[in-house]
Amino acid sequence: MALTEASIKALKPRDTRYSVTDERGLIVEVFPTGGKLWHYRYRLNGKQHKVNLGRYPDMSLKLARSQRDLAAMQVSLGKSPAEEKKKSRAALSESTTVRDFSDRYLRDIVARDRKDITLPKRYVDKSILPAIGNKAVSEVTVEDVRAIIWEKKDHGRDAAAGAVRGVLKRMFDYAMTCGLIATNPVLALPMRHVHRAQSRDRALDPIEIRLFLLAAMQSNIRRQFKLALHLLLLTLVRKSELFRADWKDVDLENGEWYIPVENSKTRKPHTVYLSSQATAAFLELKKLAVGSNLVLPGRGTVTKPFADNAINSALKTALVGQGIPAFTIHDLRRTAATRLHEMGWPSDIIEIALNHTIPGVRGVYNRAKYSEQRRAMLQKWADYIQSISAESSVLLTSSL
Repeated sequence: MALTEASIKALKPRDTRYSVTDERGLIVEVFPTGGKLWHYRYRLNGKQHKVNLGRYPDMSLKLARSQRDLAAMQVSLGKSPAEEKKKSRAALSESTTVRDFSDRYLRDIVARDRKDITLPKRYVDKSILPAIGNKAVSEVTVEDVRAIIWEKKDHGRDAAAGAVRGVLKRMFDYAMTCGLIATNPVLALPMRHVHRAQSRDRALDPIEIRLFLLAAMQSNIRRQFKLALHLLLLTLVRKSELFRADWKDVDLENGEWYIPVENSKTRKPHTVYLSSQATAAFLELKKLAVGSNLVLPGRGTVTKPFADNAINSALKTALVGQGIPAFTIHDLRRTAATRLHEMGWPSDIIEIALNHTIPGVRGVYNRAKYSEQRRAMLQKWADYIQSISAESSVLLTSSL
């Protein structure tokens, strides 16, 4: 049975040490002193092995599972996690600087979990390295990280402060895993004291949807952004999923767009069924891509996509002077989900179309993909969007 943070905290010491199993080889060992240590057990070349991952609670359950997955990947490649850990320790020392270690962190941890590392690398390069880049990782103090985070807060950029804190927290978690430090200095600065994200409930009403689309299409933003904004509303996808899309994954003939696991936030592959309107938008984007493998190649390149925040700027530009209450790109997904529920579509179909994981018992036992229902729903949704836009022909008129 899978462990939880609560069940781990509830484990009491006994006269002799004992182990409790989580999943897929992850084990927490409880010592008579009350200390708890993570292990990963694996088989390699027909023999059983074990590697220490770190101590709890310095290494959380979530981080331990992440390290287990990394070790499992090494085993699948025929490598011994225990030997790789020895090599890793040998390559690092107490004098390893934050600058050198950040390269390793971005390569080994961030790049493993996300295809586009632009944003975390920007925080590292612009905020972290100028302040502590030349310091040894082992010498970084709470005051050092506080100064970096509070520089953002002092300028009223609480969300950015929270993002920088997140990058610092994960980087120093990895430093603990590598044996460079015993405690993470960022833990002295709880996220609730840095930035408390506000839950959003913004969903555009039909009049706002129409005004938004017309404003976007009649603005002077790039044509690719106009089509991208339209597609985000029609397909219910995340902006990162669209901006990383590759033409090899788009089947316009059958009206299907495959999102591979490396582009999916849920780390599961996902298929988007394209309405006739979405297909038309993709067809125009293909012409604008001028031979690039990417659906949305960036400015002046055919090999790299636009940064995720480029569409945020485009949206702000399009809405200047329109009198529409502020909303974000992500609010378009909430808008679609809200309106589709109002139209009577079942929640499970909408959730799968959003590429969400259905929670609870329903999620465990309901493995249906609802392919035909999702295709029908997205076509009905696109027809609805077209119907509430009196000048809908402007949406795909390339002359604007």
